[in-house]
Amino acid sequence: MSQFTIAGHADAGEYGQDIVCSAVSVLSITTVNGLQEVVGLDVDVDSDDENGGYLSVNIPVIADSKKSIQADAILNTFQNGMADIASSYRQYIELNIAN
Repeated sequence: MSQFTIAGHADAGEYGQDIVCSAVSVLSITTVNGLQEVVGLDVDVDSDDENGGYLSVNIPVIADSKKSIQADAILNTFQNGMADIASSYRQYIELNIAN
């Protein structure tokens, strides 16, 4: 995975009560923090803080094999978490994984 994008709102509940939106937000922000603070990558992050519901993250090419393994572990965990959320809340979330 070299990038991921999150767009839209789940609308599973009222603003401030939407557990699907909250779960996706926490998982994605934790993933970015892990890539930056644990692995030490300079990831490119674009978000719409005013309107919410949009986050685009581009991960640079990683030459260091240790950092690559760490980043892969974080990104695979992110993908598994998103798949679990999508499976539990199919009516509110669509997960597209490109290979």
